[in-house]
Formats: sequence, structure tokens, C-alpha cells
Amino acid sequence: MDAQQHSLRMVEGYQVILASNSPRRKELLGGLGISFKVRTIQDIDESYPDTLRGEEIPIYISGKKAEAYRQTMADDELIITADTIVYDNNKVLGKPRNREEAIHMLRELSGHAHEVITGVSIVTKEKTVQFASTSKVFFAALTDEEIAYYVDAYQPFDKAGAYGIQEWIGFVGVTRIEGSYFNVMGLPIQRLYTELKKEFLWKP
Repeated sequence: MDAQQHSLRMVEGYQVILASNSPRRKELLGGLGISFKVRTIQDIDESYPDTLRGEEIPIYISGKKAEAYRQTMADDELIITADTIVYDNNKVLGKPRNREEAIHMLRELSGHAHEVITGVSIVTKEKTVQFASTSKVFFAALTDEEIAYYVDAYQPFDKAGAYGIQEWIGFVGVTRIEGSYFNVMGLPIQRLYTELKKEFLWKP
């Protein structure tokens, strides 16, 4: 029996499903040695009440995603959903719709700190576990030329806040982080590992 099969067996018989097409989340979950499948549902409503603030927002959205999968999940499946937001001055910066919006977002983030918050839902037929992880990211002042180069070269239109910390802009712009680096990539993997051990008896 190989390591991946052994790891999967120890999640109390569950087939782990990652409900995300994000290559970063696939890479991070794979790093735990868990065998998993990817399943996605298109056009899930990711709106949220205006009254929510901070960590409440991605927890709420990850919960909506989980509910969309619960309707068709098998008894032996464990679904992991996640949502990541960039939170700057009590405002959510989502995925930019175009080049101009991406440049505007990065100008807003330049020269000061913001929060990256990921909400995670772990769902089986019997149980739902939810949590959020917050990392504070400090950006150096970026020139307009640096911002334009990054946006044109890396096309960060699928990324909240218009940047990926693992890309060029993270190398030249991020001065320090308070909290999990992997959370900024899109999945607080250490916290997820802890919850799988505690709530679902996973023993690597």
C-alpha cells in the first residue's frame, strides 16, 4: 500500500473531495499526502449579506459552496470548500474584471498592510466544521511601472486582490507576513491538517 492510499484510509474511510479548481489549493492539499479528487460546480452564488465583516464573509461563502455539494454527496464523501478574500480598510477586494481594475487594486494595496482571509468548510453527511484564517500582508510601495509589468505579464484576473503572493509581485513587493503564508496562497493548510486530525480522526 503506498503512502497516499494509507493516508486516505486513515480519514475514517472518507473519500476526500476538493471543491475547487484552484491550482494553488490542489498543490497545498496534495502536500499533506492525502489522496483526493477534484469536483466543481459552476456558477455557485457567492454573494453575501452586507452586514458581514472580516472572517464572517469567507466563512459564509465557503458554507454556501458546501451546501451546493451537500445535495449530491455520497455517504462516504468528505467535501472541502474554501473562499479567500483580500480585506483592505474594511473593504473586500475581489477578482479584478479587467486590466484597469487590477492596476487600481494594486495601487490601493501598495505601501501598507492588508489582510488575506480564507474561510474553509469541511462537510460530511453527519458533520460540518468551519473556520477562518487571517494573515496580515505588508506591501512595499510599488511604482506604476512595477504594477503594470506584473498585471501584463501575469494576468492576475483569477486572484482576489489582483495578486498571487507566489508570483513576481510577492518576491519584490511583500516585505513581511504575520500569519500563514499558505493561507495567502488560498488554503490555511496547517489549520486544515489540525481540523482533520481533531474532527475526522485522520492519522498520517
